[in-house]
Amino acid sequence: MTDMPPSSTRTSSPRADGTRADDTRAGRTGLAGLALSMLTASLGVSIANVALPTLAQALDVPFQAVQWVVLAYLLAVTVAIVGAGRLGDTLGRRRVLSAGLVLFALASAASALAPSFELLIAGRALQGLGAAVLMALTLALVRETVAAERTGVAMGLLGTTSAIGTALGPSMGGLLIAAAGWRAVFIVLVPAALAALLLIRRGLPASDSLTETRPGLDLPGTLVLAVSLGAYALAMTRPHGLDTAAFILLAIAALGVTIFLAVERRARAPLIRPAALREPLLAAALICNLLIATVIMTTLVVAPFYLSHTLGLDTARVGLVMSAGPVLSALTGLPLGRLVDRGDAGLMAVAGLAAMATGAALLAILPGWFGLPGYLAGILVLTPGYQLFQAANNTQVMATVPADRRGVTSGMLGLARNLGLVTGAAVMGAVFAAAAGGNVTTAGADAVARGLRVTFATAAGMMLAGIVIALVGRMMAGRMIAGRSAVVRSRRDRS
Repeated sequence: MTDMPPSSTRTSSPRADGTRADDTRAGRTGLAGLALSMLTASLGVSIANVALPTLAQALDVPFQAVQWVVLAYLLAVTVAIVGAGRLGDTLGRRRVLSAGLVLFALASAASALAPSFELLIAGRALQGLGAAVLMALTLALVRETVAAERTGVAMGLLGTTSAIGTALGPSMGGLLIAAAGWRAVFIVLVPAALAALLLIRRGLPASDSLTETRPGLDLPGTLVLAVSLGAYALAMTRPHGLDTAAFILLAIAALGVTIFLAVERRARAPLIRPAALREPLLAAALICNLLIATVIMTTLVVAPFYLSHTLGLDTARVGLVMSAGPVLSALTGLPLGRLVDRGDAGLMAVAGLAAMATGAALLAILPGWFGLPGYLAGILVLTPGYQLFQAANNTQVMATVPADRRGVTSGMLGLARNLGLVTGAAVMGAVFAAAAGGNVTTAGADAVARGLRVTFATAAGMMLAGIVIALVGRMMAGRMIAGRSAVVRSRRDRS
C-alpha cells in the first residue's frame, strides 16, 4: 500500500475538467447511486427474513429448508465478493457495478416469479451474486466520486444506508406480505436496483481512474477461493451446529486456503497478492473487520432469547427493541463520518473499537441490574462505536490502497465482514448456548441471563484484542514507512 497523507494535507479528487468530484451535481448524483446500491443489497437480506414463515407455508417446505432463502443469498455474497472486486478493477468499476445492478434486478424479478422452491433458491443465489458486486464496488468507487477530505462522510453515508436497509427490511417486508403476498418482497427490489443504476449511469464518470496497466483475471485462484469460502460458510451455517459434516467442510476449507495461497504465489495476476496480507494496516483492518462483525452478529443471536425469555417481551416488542441498534446506526453514520474527516482515521478506528468494547462490557453487566434500560444503554454505546470504526477503517484502507487494487481490497473488507457474520452466528451462538446450559429454547430466565453475561464478556474481550491488533498494525506500518524513507534518503545521499 502507498503511504497515507495526513488528513490536513489531503487533496480533492479532480475530474477530467479540473473540478472536484463532489463539487459537481454529477458527483452528488453518483454518491446517491452508491448509497442506493448499498441500501438495495442490505434490503436483499433483511426483507427476506420476515417472509420465511409465509414461504414455508406457501411452498410447503420445512423450516430447515426454507432457511436457504436467506442462506443462498449470504453464501453467494461470501463466495463472490472478492472476485467481484477484482472484476471491477479489471473491466472498470462503473461498468461492472452497472452489470451487477442489472443482474440483481433480473434475479429479484425471477425470485418473485419463481413457480417452485428450487427456482426461488436459484433466483436468490443469483441475487446474491449481484449483491456481491454492489457491496464490493460501492466502497471502491467512493474515492472517484467525492473529494478526498470528504471520504469519511461518504463512508458514513454508506454505513447509514446499510443500517437503514437492515432496520427497514423487516417492517417493509411485513407490510408487503400483508398487502400483496410473499412475492412482493422480491419484486420491490427491482425498481430499487434500476433507480440505483440510473443514478450510477448519470453520476459516475464513464471511465474509471485506473492505472494504465489493469490487473488480469485470476480464474484458478477465484475458483479455489470460492470453493474454500463456500465450504467454510456451509460449515458455519449447519442447522445442527458443528457436527461431523461441518468438520469435514472445515477441513476442505483449510485445504482450499492452502491451495489458494500456493496458486496465488505462482499467478501472473493474483486475485489477492499474498504479500498484501503481510501489510500491517491492511491485515489489521481485515482482522478487526471480522471481529466487529462477529460482535454485531452476537447482538442478533442473543437479543431475541434474552428479551423474550428473561424480560418476557412479546414478539412485537422484541422486534421494536432490536430495531434500536440499526436506527441508531442510521442516525449516527453521517456525523461520525464528518468526525473521521476532521481527525486521524486510524485513531478514530481505535476509538470505535474502544466504544464497542465498552458497549459489550455494559451489555454483560447492566441488564442484570436494570433490565431493559441496561440493555439499551449498552446498545447505545456499542452501535455508534461500530459505525465509527466502519467509517474510519474503510476511509483509512481505501486512502492508502493503489487505484488498481481498490475493487479487490473493498471486496476483501466485505469478505472479512461476511465471514465475521457467519462465524458470529455459529461460534458466539455456541458460547451463548453453552453458558445458558445447552438448550436455549427451553432454558429459564436466569440461565439465559447468564448466557448473555458470558457471551458479551467474550465479545468485550474480542474488542480489546481488536484494539491491540489495530495499534500494533499502526505502529508496524509507521516503522515500515520510516524504514522506506530512510532507504530513499540513503540512496539520494549516495547519488
